[in-house]
Amino acid sequence: MGALDEPFPGSWAMAAGLISRWELRHNFVRVFPDVYMRSGCSLDAEGRARAAAHWAKGDGVLIGYSAAALHGTRWLDPEAPAHIARMGHCKPPSGIRVLRAVVDPAECCEVDGFRVTTPARTAFDLGRQLPRNEAVPVLDALCAATGLVPSEIATVARAHPGMRGVGRLSTIVDLIDGGAESPPESHTRLLLVDAGLPKPTTQLVVRDAYGAFVARVDMGWEPWRVAVEYDGAQHWTDPAQRTKDIDRIATLESLGWRIIRVNATLLRHRPHVILDRVRTALSAQGWTADQWELSAASPK
Repeated sequence: MGALDEPFPGSWAMAAGLISRWELRHNFVRVFPDVYMRSGCSLDAEGRARAAAHWAKGDGVLIGYSAAALHGTRWLDPEAPAHIARMGHCKPPSGIRVLRAVVDPAECCEVDGFRVTTPARTAFDLGRQLPRNEAVPVLDALCAATGLVPSEIATVARAHPGMRGVGRLSTIVDLIDGGAESPPESHTRLLLVDAGLPKPTTQLVVRDAYGAFVARVDMGWEPWRVAVEYDGAQHWTDPAQRTKDIDRIATLESLGWRIIRVNATLLRHRPHVILDRVRTALSAQGWTADQWELSAASPK
């Protein structure tokens, strides 16, 4: 990608001879003061973060959503303001939120030349600031993008015991699972756990009696051979994907698995139907609530 194919400082581009003032005014649009992008392009979360860093001219650290975006986190709201921590009084433009704070250098790193909080510190900030049902999908995606594990977030929390929101962070950390491949999968998992069901294994690999790979399911319980699959729109609108799903589920069922399929309508408007189907499937496969409670309470 060229230097002018993402947000850039206009004064720098002209000084470097990459663009004339006339071109800057006619072929590019101003995002923030002295920060421009090509006309006709739109900002995603990562682009907005980069634009905010250029506006700050190196004075500050990208935090929260902006740090998560630079770390490669998917599914972030492209319209959410950029977040940056810096000292001194300033009036940020619309689209940027500034936190007057100093971040421990040990909790900062560089991504493509931009200073950002580390994945663990980023997760710590988001987890204590966002409502639980918003935080978990974002942190799932951050863990998936970076390889971050919940214990690293807990380590940062222990280093900042008095910060606002840290008290409730532990309950969120316990729910994080980088195996989720979309926010709806995260919300489906939360629905199951909140209902008192065993925590499912994400991206569960199913093998046949000979150990050969059969399929990977979104989440499930291998001891009882029950899986839950979230079907996005492509599972219904793409004929090739639809045929593949039919064959895949038939194979799983032939091996004794029961598959509960979930879509957006069920998750949003009829969650009780999902729970009833999961409980019925688990019970039919030999699971009992008493069995789960005893297993969960036993020492590890």
